[in-house]
Order: sequence, then structure tokens, then C-alpha cells
Amino acid sequence: MVESGQTADTPEIAAVGFQNPDRPRLGLEAARYSLLTSRLSAQMRSQPHRPDFHTLLLVTSGQASVTVDFVEHCCTPGTLLHIRPGQVHRLFHPSACALEADLVLFTAAFPPRLERIAPLLSHLPGPVAWQLTDDEHAGIGRAMDELAPEYRRATREAATAGATVDLLRLLLGALLLRVTRLDQPHSDTPTGSGATGDLFRRFRHELDRSYATTRNAADYASRIGCSLRTLNRACQAATGHTAKALIDAHIALEAKRLLAHTDLPVATISRRLGFSEPTNFGKFFTRETGTAPGAFRTQERG
Repeated sequence: MVESGQTADTPEIAAVGFQNPDRPRLGLEAARYSLLTSRLSAQMRSQPHRPDFHTLLLVTSGQASVTVDFVEHCCTPGTLLHIRPGQVHRLFHPSACALEADLVLFTAAFPPRLERIAPLLSHLPGPVAWQLTDDEHAGIGRAMDELAPEYRRATREAATAGATVDLLRLLLGALLLRVTRLDQPHSDTPTGSGATGDLFRRFRHELDRSYATTRNAADYASRIGCSLRTLNRACQAATGHTAKALIDAHIALEAKRLLAHTDLPVATISRRLGFSEPTNFGKFFTRETGTAPGAFRTQERG
């Protein structure tokens, strides 16, 4: 992983891009938490950031609280975290210095294309933390243990040696399949399959690209080539919510991220999210969250 062009004076959420330090262009890294944190600056360890890759973290010792998009998760041995691309979190808070964990970092393009793991690989809301049972912990731990030596082997081989990389993809796929078998604690986790599930994932991909330009559900239906009724059916099947509700929730979450983690003026945030007037943004945010933008920023900063 690599810090992406942020400075102390930049009023933005720190962006973190994937970059394998052991084998460039390999879309996976397996490491211990302590090794990863030793490579980061003190600023990066202490500030919220937004990665463009997936993180799977299995706590093996210590304890820490990790906040992911305003939800705090208490991490103890046996806690599994899955942090998706775009989620804002402060994984490396100083209070986590006693934490040790196995980490697997990977790009969305690296795992094998399996329908069962597709929801985990897209920029979708979903479960972040599980406290594993003994059997679940043993299974996930074995999957990570199998992946780690193959990763080390891949870092020693020539870039043209493809068999180990193929094996890494399959081992990561097996690990992710184990994650899909865990209890899904949040009702917003996508459950659609087949054509309905694919339509929902295409909608979420388009939403991730276009939320700042349109909040009209019919626009999204047109862009992915279906009727609004069909889109709503797919969204209801996957999450229990309409397309419009998901659009508004997505924009409200991005607004909360910008209010809490940047010093951007409310008017600038309003324009960035596609609102023609700050007053319209204020009404929208208050309706969605129950708090005015300024009050929310003050509350989050204590």
C-alpha cells in the first residue's frame, strides 16, 4: 500500500493506493499488522484514510477499537475485519499499537471470478466485522496460513512465473468463500443472485461513479439498461430498500465522510455532491441524518 499524494495541508481524506512493496504489479500482499504499520508514516497511522483495495484482517493478539464509516468495532483475538475500497477508517490509530493480526490486502481484480464472492469484491455496503467462533477462526486462520507461504514464494520468483500467482488467486478465492459462509449481521448485505444480483451490482457500480451528478433513480435505470421498476425490484431483493433510498443513503454517507474528516466548507461539500444550493444540501442532510451539517461536524470533532 502507498500514500497517494496527500500532505498535512491538504483538506482531504487521505487516499491510499495499492502497491505491493515485495513484487510490483502483484495485486495481493500477505503481511503481519506490525510489519505493515512499520512502513507507514506517523501521520498516516493516526489519520483517517480511504484505500482503493480490500483489507482482510484477522486479529491474533491485543485489542483495539477500529472505526469504519462512523461505526466503531471492538477488535479482540478472533475478530475478522473486511474493509472495502472507498470505506473511510482509522485502522492504524495509536491505541492499536498492541494489536497483532494477519493481513491480506488485495485489489478487486485479483481474486478469481466466482459468483458467490462477487458481492465481496464490489464497492457495496456489507458486514465489516465478525467475532469468529472457534471453528470459524480455525478455518479462516488455516486459509490465511496456506496463502502466506505461497505469497512469500511469489515474491522470490521471476515475474514471469505464473503458476504461483494462479495458486494465490485460487487460495484467495477459497478464503473469500469462507468469508461468505459467515453469518451476515447487517440487513443491507446484498443477497441477490443470478440476473437480479448482477443488475444490482451494476447499479451500485454506476452509483459509485455518478452519485455526484444525479440523484434520480430513473437516470440510473436508464444507464444500466432497465426500467425503474426492474431496478427497484433488484434493489429490494438485495437490500430491502428502493433504488432512491440507496442513492440518498450513499450521498449522505459521503457527506458525513467529508464533514467529519476534512475542513472543506459546507458550501464546497454541497457543490461536490451535486447540489445547486447549500440550503438544498442542508435540508437533504438533515432529512437523512436528523442533524444539520454544521452540527454533525461539531459533534464528530468532539
